[in-house]
Amino acid sequence: MASLERFLFKIGLLLILVSIILYAFKKFGLQLGRLPGDFRFSKDGFEFWFPLTSSLLISGVITGIFWLFNLLGKFFK
Repeated sequence: MASLERFLFKIGLLLILVSIILYAFKKFGLQLGRLPGDFRFSKDGFEFWFPLTSSLLISGVITGIFWLFNLLGKFFK
């Protein structure tokens, strides 16, 4: 039963983190895919789009969430 409680606690933290991140993006008027550093080139019938900054930001957030879960897992054993 304790493992279910830990799982629900982690899911709750994940939902809180995601909601804070989404709120911050909305507050600052940022959209993923249209951040400074996201490249978009258009020419005669050709469009190239490379979301470099958005990819790095998403990667950092996911890494931070996994790091936090690992840290919390050590405290709640």
